[in-house]
Parts: sequence; structure tokens; C-alpha cells
Amino acid sequence: MSDKSEQITVRRVGANEAARCMEALADVLVDCVEGGASVSFMLPLPRERALEFWRDVVILAQPDNQPHRADVAKMLVSRAVRRQGIARRLMAAVDTIAREEGKTVLVLDTVTGSPASRLYEQAGWQRVGDVPKYALMPDGDFCSTTYFYKHL
Repeated sequence: MSDKSEQITVRRVGANEAARCMEALADVLVDCVEGGASVSFMLPLPRERALEFWRDVVILAQPDNQPHRADVAKMLVSRAVRRQGIARRLMAAVDTIAREEGKTVLVLDTVTGSPASRLYEQAGWQRVGDVPKYALMPDGDFCSTTYFYKHL
């Protein structure tokens, strides 16, 4: 691991602290989209649109009949610090936080065949299946998505 990765701390932040992190979160989101990540946004992604996303996101909210479930909505790592184990650390933190919140089923989706797809499988997630032409890449090309779940 490089010095840069060792300086990064993975931890849960509360709502008030999250509000103070929005500028940095918006930077990571814009960076990932500009790098080609299919994470619900198209190019060009205005910074204000990225900020708006983080202002409105609610991760743990679920329908009344699914209090045991949580969706992993976004798992982003800035291109400058990829391939240093940060994504694995983030996924381990997701498991820990989900358990703390009483969640027993986690669900996510990602671009079929992506590096993220391999990461999730290595982290113990089960592949459910693929949906062809599910979304668009930031440049407008179609991409398939793969759904995963994990029981805790």
C-alpha cells in the first residue's frame, strides 16, 4: 500500500458531519463519472448536480415490509487512489454498519463485468443475474447491470 492509501480513514459520519463532507463527496462523484463510471449520471456532470445528489440521498430508508434490508447506493473511489485496497475497506465498513443497524440483507447493482463486479464477488456477494441495456454509460453507450445480494 502506498502512503496515500494509509492516510485515508474509512469511518461512518453522522448527518451533520456528512453535510460538511459534501464538497469532497461531490468531487469524488464528478471524478468517477469523468472516468467513465456508470453511477447514474451522464457527461458532463455539473458539480452542482453532484452536490444535489449528496444533499438528497438517504441510504438506510426502506419500505415498511423490508426493515431488514439496505441498498448500497454508491460505492465510489477517486481514480487517484484506486487499486490500493480502499474499496475493500469500504465494503467491510458497509457490512459492519449494516449489522449495527440490524440489516441482514444487502443489495446492490453494478456494470456487468466491471472491476467492481469482481470486487463484490471477492467480498462474498452473490450474483443474482444481469439485465442487458439496463443503463447508459456516461458517454451514452448502453451497458448491462448485474444485481448482487449479501446475507449478513
